[in-house]
Amino acid sequence: MIVLATVFVTLAAALHIGIFILESVAWARPAIWKRFGVANQAAADTVRPMAYNQGFYNLFLAIGAIVGLILYGVGMHAPGLALILFTMASMVAAAIVLVTTGRSYIRAALVQGILPLIGFVLMLLA
Repeated sequence: MIVLATVFVTLAAALHIGIFILESVAWARPAIWKRFGVANQAAADTVRPMAYNQGFYNLFLAIGAIVGLILYGVGMHAPGLALILFTMASMVAAAIVLVTTGRSYIRAALVQGILPLIGFVLMLLA
């Protein structure tokens, strides 16, 4: 069970690193900001600082999950598990908040929230 839990936590971390890249590194490309529903270059320029900042939040959550997995893997089970559960719960909570901003965000929230939710539950069961 721990192997499967580790896979889902790792996938959740990888997804959030990918989101970081989109929001903080590649935002200037129209294909990227259009994915986020931004209509034009002026709007993309306006929200760029927010996207940049938000991308780093995603990166920090991913780093937390990875550090938690490392701690767990080297035998520091309690702190590793605590960090994993915290970061997975934070990712799920962020997905829930995303849904509250409008029905058009349900798909994005599911993409961002399913992997950490599964990882959270599997870590509890492992």
